[in-house]
Amino acid sequence: MGQKIFLEKLFLRFLKSETFGGVCLFISMVLALIVANSNLSDWYFELWEKEFGFGFGDKFFGFSIHEWINDVLMSFFFLMVGLEIKREFLLGELSGIQKAAFPVIAAIGGMVVPGLIYFTFNAGTDSVFGFGIPMATDIAFALGVILMLGKRVPFALKVFLVTLAVVDDLGAIIVIAVFYTSQIYWNYLLIAAGVIALLISLNKMGVKNLIPYLILGVFLWVVVHHSGIHATIAAVLLAFCIPLQPKEKKATFINFFKETLDKIYNKTDLKNETKIVKTLYKKSIATQSPLERLEHILHPWSAYFIMPLFAFANAGVNISGNIDFTIDHIFFGILLGLFIGKPVGIFVVTFVFEKLGIVKKPEDVAWFHIFSAGVLAGIGFTMSIFVTNLAFENLEAIELAKIAILLASFLSAITGSCLLFLINKIKNK
Repeated sequence: MGQKIFLEKLFLRFLKSETFGGVCLFISMVLALIVANSNLSDWYFELWEKEFGFGFGDKFFGFSIHEWINDVLMSFFFLMVGLEIKREFLLGELSGIQKAAFPVIAAIGGMVVPGLIYFTFNAGTDSVFGFGIPMATDIAFALGVILMLGKRVPFALKVFLVTLAVVDDLGAIIVIAVFYTSQIYWNYLLIAAGVIALLISLNKMGVKNLIPYLILGVFLWVVVHHSGIHATIAAVLLAFCIPLQPKEKKATFINFFKETLDKIYNKTDLKNETKIVKTLYKKSIATQSPLERLEHILHPWSAYFIMPLFAFANAGVNISGNIDFTIDHIFFGILLGLFIGKPVGIFVVTFVFEKLGIVKKPEDVAWFHIFSAGVLAGIGFTMSIFVTNLAFENLEAIELAKIAILLASFLSAITGSCLLFLINKIKNK
């Protein structure tokens, strides 16, 4: 009986961990590849192009299923990413210049070098705008791999990889906003600026209720979508406006909790026990900031539904088909950018800056650890595929890019894991 309870607890802990999020992504990717190369391939590719919405008169309001996933659902993913970035910069590992410097420099190196490798291969071609594809890191996959290795990996390295990925995500968001916007409609952008001003005003006025923020967030998404900038940027801007301060201070709640416990112990003022419990529950929720509450709500939806669905809808490539590997140098630009550029960029830039005394490497982490984490950062997957859909219009180019991303991510995951396993074995000899 005790063993059964232990196994149940272990399974529940696994379900809540980043590892399971990575496993879900991997399963979705494999399923997409199987279906795309089976007798169901025609159904698979046609499904995403079907339109979903409603008609009013002669007008249709809606999108294709592919757009619902990539533009609408992924906005919730980017909202969560934005919340994580804000929390990390204000309270987390990026909250101080000293703490933030090393992973920030690492992330910059891990974005610039892969981008340059791709650009070098494809300069002067129609595919040059794909330079943003190898710049991204998939935090769910990378962290999932590193957590699977358990105690073989120093805790400081896990923190480094998470903070690096947060900065990497911020960099990817900036790249999407700046380089993957073809035409800007300034009237809609002006309305978006007004909505953001309202959101900031709500924050400054101390409004802690999430509902007005989310209502304005939907309106912001619509106007940004019509402005020409990718609508997922609206989700990040909304995240930056969500308050980080809780409605009620924890010290106040603790005092109230103690007073309530005293009343229960002395059996006084207990005529309405249900009311007391409800009050305790409400006050405990009030000690959580709106940002934390929204992040906790979004995390399971993002990890176990949105990202796996995105993977299933976008990772399917018909490998048996006639893939043209000669389309410019997309394949080698992405493959070498992610698999070689990421670790080289992260390692070389941090090593040079550390020797110059500009940044300081975490004490419990060896340089070999940094290089191995850089290899794992080459797992681009979700963000790389997302940028691929923005960078190319040619279906053949998109398919080729996906193959390169999948291969580079697989090689990075295997190689990074082996390197970390090897260093642990050498260390324990």
